[in-house]
Amino acid sequence: MEFNFTPKVQDMQARLLAFMDQHVYPNEARFFREIAENRAKGNAWIPTTLIEELKPKARAAGLWNLFLPHSPRAPEGLSNLEYAPLCEIMGRVPFAPEIFNCSAPDTGNMETIARYGSEANKDRWLEPLLKGEIRSAFLMTEPEVASSDATNIQCRIERDGDDYVINGLKWWSSGAGDPRCAIYIVMGKTNPDAGRHEQQSMILVPADAPGIEVIRPLSVFGYDDAPHGHMEVRLTNVRVPVGNLLLGEGRGFEIAQGRLGPGRIHHCMRSIGIAERALELMCKRLNTRIAFGKPVARQSVWHERIADARCMIDQARLLTLKAAYMMDTVGNKVAKAEIAMIKVVAPNMACQIIDWAIQAHGGGGVSDDFPLAYAYAHQRTLRLADGPDEVHRASLAKLELAKHLAMPGEVEMPVTRGS
Repeated sequence: MEFNFTPKVQDMQARLLAFMDQHVYPNEARFFREIAENRAKGNAWIPTTLIEELKPKARAAGLWNLFLPHSPRAPEGLSNLEYAPLCEIMGRVPFAPEIFNCSAPDTGNMETIARYGSEANKDRWLEPLLKGEIRSAFLMTEPEVASSDATNIQCRIERDGDDYVINGLKWWSSGAGDPRCAIYIVMGKTNPDAGRHEQQSMILVPADAPGIEVIRPLSVFGYDDAPHGHMEVRLTNVRVPVGNLLLGEGRGFEIAQGRLGPGRIHHCMRSIGIAERALELMCKRLNTRIAFGKPVARQSVWHERIADARCMIDQARLLTLKAAYMMDTVGNKVAKAEIAMIKVVAPNMACQIIDWAIQAHGGGGVSDDFPLAYAYAHQRTLRLADGPDEVHRASLAKLELAKHLAMPGEVEMPVTRGS
């Protein structure tokens, strides 16, 4: 694997860093102030003027739709390995990815439609998503079952003539709170009698279809993530054309693996970015505060934490780059162990480093005067999103154990020590 980024990527890194310095960091307070002002007026679910102002600037800078490789509709898309360092930079500020049309769940949904949708689906939904004209949501998790095992999903997708009829209750439907959200990708059961992994399908559902009720936003440690949101959504006799089904009946798990691989690695790239920023904020704080007669930075406990943080970030980055390289060269299926590893490692690493940074900031760290509390809330959700840690660890353990199964007729040799 070649660890040096190409001149093209290095140039894009420089342009992205300059864009962040000029347009994003100086406007962090404005972003949250806009949302607070909208909330005070009675409606926090309004797109911010700031992001809409910055999107044309990002396009003009050639920093748009970088996440989608191998798509004729998005020729600016990069490989996973090329995108990794850029996604990391965007991840330093929670709202930044949307400015570049590189935010979840739109990225995963666009990739899903690009890979598995018909040309009509792509014309109707992918094109406006790529232009940033609409947004989308992904409806998979359900409140009434343990959704860490997706075979538990109870939402029904039933054929009725030229339509499918959908009934179910979903939650943590990220993006469904945005008034620009025009399309859902919904996972549900088309055939409960099929094999365990052939019961589920995915279908495109217009957000304004009759029978859809957005019940409420769900908060994460008190943050509702307006105007994006994570919503509870009920679908009651929602009818969509047969052509909205992706790939075919019973192929939902196949699509999920294709969708969640890139989605997981994008989350991990952004996790590395926010961990880097937390380490920077921690070091700056420690260098400027005096306690017990000397700078806090001279307390030995902080030396240990800073050193550990640097090791943890670099380890996570190298593992993420390896996963990206494998996804580009041998495909998501072969890279499934590496994808599972980074999905465990990166959010846990970020949570720990942000926690240390909060501690370094004292009471300020848990307030909204600094970006750390919000960053921690977001990173903690990533230990659950796209599969909880326990599921990824179980998958890794099975893969590792399978490497060491005795072959038929193979005799296990005892391990002995020499005298």
